[in-house]
Amino acid sequence: MTPSPTPTPPLKARGFERASLVAYARDSIARGSKSFALASKLFDAETRERAWLLYAWCRKCDDLADGQDMGHGMSAVTDAHARVAYIREQTRAALAGAPTDDPAFAALACVAHECRLPHRYIYDVIDGFDLDADEWRPRHEGDLYQYCYHVAGAVGLLMAIVMGVDPQDDETLDRACDLGLAFQLANIARDLSEDDSVGRCYLPMEWLAEMDIPPGQHMKPWLRSQLVPLAARLADRSEAHEASARVGAEKLPFRARWAVLAAAGIYGDIAREVRRRGAQAWDHRVITSRGQKIGWVARSLAQALGDPKPAGRNGLWTRPRPADAARG
Repeated sequence: MTPSPTPTPPLKARGFERASLVAYARDSIARGSKSFALASKLFDAETRERAWLLYAWCRKCDDLADGQDMGHGMSAVTDAHARVAYIREQTRAALAGAPTDDPAFAALACVAHECRLPHRYIYDVIDGFDLDADEWRPRHEGDLYQYCYHVAGAVGLLMAIVMGVDPQDDETLDRACDLGLAFQLANIARDLSEDDSVGRCYLPMEWLAEMDIPPGQHMKPWLRSQLVPLAARLADRSEAHEASARVGAEKLPFRARWAVLAAAGIYGDIAREVRRRGAQAWDHRVITSRGQKIGWVARSLAQALGDPKPAGRNGLWTRPRPADAARG
């Protein structure tokens, strides 16, 4: 992990007006994720803009690393390490206050400065892109969670701090990380076929061996019956982390709590639908309809006004703790 450098200089030193960055970020989330775009409307104006700014950086990095356009059309890339090196260097420069001609990196610098985001979590996200560039594969469940932490759990930590959580509040941050893990586990279950098309598999090798599935063969039609229990296992794990995250949301301001609960429900339905479809889960991509999304906005309002169902963290994977000396 890379320690946090000194606070970012004022935005004007980087050559972008904040309003133009917010407009860019708003367009980025609208095109990149209808689910997150809808949920973000529930935030107060200041938090909403900051969430958009953070999303814009995440979206740009994802697209660069995976050869996508706004999260669509993932393709195999031949220069993966060079792409991650570019992301890392542009991020480092932007956080240090260097001028940039890319609004996504300027957006990160803006929100990092305003919210004093711990830079170690930002670099944790980039470390996840390195894992994909290395064509890494998880051997056991702990490896799977470590990957999910880097590509989504660390984003959950950053978003929690954007929403006002104290960077020293480890208990609440653990729950925020759980939400990122829940999202990523749902993504993995849904995207098994899409990931396979570019040579990726995030199912632990031990899980595949348990079901007598040869490496690289998990999407073969004749192995669907063995694959279904593993996808259901991902959905179950996602649901457990979602339940934990709902408890943590109680610590957030009301509108942030409402937004988080809506996003949790919308994304949780992806995992639940994969489990419900069984062997047909990958015939057509699982999505949540606009009507379902609106339904979760209404349902989560009632949830935000009430008390969450108790959900402990015993048995759940827990994020790595930074050394006290590295906090910043």
